[in-house]
Amino acid sequence: MIRIITDSTSDLGSELLTKLNIEVIPLSVNFSNSSYLDGIEITTEDLYKKVEEYDELPKTSAIPIPVFEEVFKKYVSMGDEVIYTGISKQMSRTYENAYLASVSVDENKVKVVDSMNLSTGIGLILMKACKYRDQGDSLNEIVKKMNRDVKLVLSQFAIEKMDYLHKGGRCSSIAAIAGKVLKIKPIIAVRDGKMHVQKKPIGKMKIALDAMIKQIIADKDRLDTDCIFITHSIAYESCAYIKEILEKEFPNIKIYTTLAGCVISSHCGRGTIGILYMVKE
Repeated sequence: MIRIITDSTSDLGSELLTKLNIEVIPLSVNFSNSSYLDGIEITTEDLYKKVEEYDELPKTSAIPIPVFEEVFKKYVSMGDEVIYTGISKQMSRTYENAYLASVSVDENKVKVVDSMNLSTGIGLILMKACKYRDQGDSLNEIVKKMNRDVKLVLSQFAIEKMDYLHKGGRCSSIAAIAGKVLKIKPIIAVRDGKMHVQKKPIGKMKIALDAMIKQIIADKDRLDTDCIFITHSIAYESCAYIKEILEKEFPNIKIYTTLAGCVISSHCGRGTIGILYMVKE
């Protein structure tokens, strides 16, 4: 049996994870005097309550090597093979720790794939991996296809407030001040495993949402038709707005809505929302 494992940054939600038989290993969210396992000991709602309570933004930490080793050993000892993919190696030490654990356990039976993404950008790769697993592909065949697919994922997020990006060291003070003064709602795209500012809409959040919608519609003719994700950090109204439009534009494509977990939310803040999809080769 081939086991597919991810980390808590993939943001697929418990229902999809259970349906697809994907195991999740959590990263940690840390405040000065406390640490919580993402999605197990703390929810996204809890996270924002603690930010207000402690008047402090959380930091996040990678999954330690021994944690990966324990999970990998468990399945290899059962005679299974394992594929792990999680947050981009450019964004966290988690990938490197997973790789070192795979070498320690058995790198012929445990494969680690760099998603080159985050949130449901990882989720899209996982969906494909499960599809290949269920159609009977071998471990190496699945890994080969995943390494091709990671280059076809397009992820874009609109940031409502730049405080979290700024305080987390992901944008300069000048950019943060300009964002407040000009009411910029930056659109962050993930390319080559890193986050880049793609556009800087000024004004209400709806302008940024419409810009993201315009982008996916522009990609209509090359869209992968398996599914589209709308993932948000407590941005239910924005999510409903995008979903209604996309369902009309793409009536034959399954559209999933998911809530961003605590690690992703720690870096982007409340109100952030993304549209994530794949394109054809």
